[in-house]
Amino acid sequence: MTHDSLPDLMLPTELLLYRYRDGEVVPKRLAPSFHLSKLAQDLIEVFDASVGGRRAEITERVAALEGASIGFKVVRGLAHILATDYSKFEVKAPLEPTVLRSRVFALSSRMAGKMARGAILARVAAALSEEGVPLRPQEVEDHLYADLHENHVLVEFAPPTPQELLHRYNLAQVQGILYRAYALRITAHRNEPARYKQLLRYLKLFGLMVLVEGDADHGFTLTLDGPASLFRPSTRYGLAMAKLLPALLHVTKWSLVADVRPRADWEDVPESATFALDSECGLVSHYPVDAEFDSMIEEAFAARWAKTKTSWTLEREVDLVPVPGSVIVPDFRLVHPDGRSVLLEIVGYWRPEYLRKKFRSVAASGRTDLVLAVSERLNLDAAGVNPTDLPSGIRLVTFKGRLEPKAVLEALEASPA
Repeated sequence: MTHDSLPDLMLPTELLLYRYRDGEVVPKRLAPSFHLSKLAQDLIEVFDASVGGRRAEITERVAALEGASIGFKVVRGLAHILATDYSKFEVKAPLEPTVLRSRVFALSSRMAGKMARGAILARVAAALSEEGVPLRPQEVEDHLYADLHENHVLVEFAPPTPQELLHRYNLAQVQGILYRAYALRITAHRNEPARYKQLLRYLKLFGLMVLVEGDADHGFTLTLDGPASLFRPSTRYGLAMAKLLPALLHVTKWSLVADVRPRADWEDVPESATFALDSECGLVSHYPVDAEFDSMIEEAFAARWAKTKTSWTLEREVDLVPVPGSVIVPDFRLVHPDGRSVLLEIVGYWRPEYLRKKFRSVAASGRTDLVLAVSERLNLDAAGVNPTDLPSGIRLVTFKGRLEPKAVLEALEASPA
């Protein structure tokens, strides 16, 4: 599944379950139990047995399960998730319903008072059959409104496990809280670069802007901002933050605080509220996990380093490097027993505009604990990049086919303490 094809799964407002406690929003979470697992399995079986049937028929079968003590909103919420993200509905009709209705209504208007409904349907069916669309009168009637939402036909269903469905429900309830958020602050610590890069990619995908501040010892604060929050209240920004949450769940250690704007038309709610969550929340992401390494160069370098005799330890948990208007996520962190810590960023094969941005960011970072490894296959001159413009504390390593640990070690020993 690509980022562009990620499901836009949101529970309708009327199916969200949460309360306010001392100015904080507390969403409903379903705890694992035999009863809930049985309910989830029953709903999955309803959809599985309904392939080929209309949405209205599925709704009726779901309604039969609403007598459960868990509450009808939970049943409908679980069914909504199944219908939204595990099902494919289509309009099934031999002729566009709008065209079919036009034929029936046109004949009916001309023959008003002179022909019964059945006769009109029979004449339309006969005319269509002569045109190569064989239909019986009852089929004409059945397909007249096939394009209405409740008449859409379930053509495919990919059943999840009951546990997967319950996880998705809990996540959707929390996403529903963030839908009302207008500000979001994430505190993160050292994490694998792949997880940070994945999070930043989603930030860009959903049109969110981020300001990164802090350091590794106290944590990095990511303050999310977006155009919709700057001018007037809007849920468009909250929707983007809600979509971001499954990506954040892949980051190892984090916490977040969101400022939430409660619905103005609800009674007994505060004017503003907060929502807090952290990496121990137990929520499960359904977004795909990016590969651990961005490239074969990184993966091969890590493998060669593991065979190198050195006091320096290669770590995958790295610091973020805030720069004006952006952030750098190094590929590795190298730690020495004497306390020295240096970040390693590998630049392999990239477009000229990326190279220019990368070197500008490195130059603006103000860091002296950074080694920049650049492939000689990159034409820095053609990209308008001059390595001598880098701050003196940043060490540059060049490599041809592969990055050798020896070259990095030499740079490390030359780096400032």
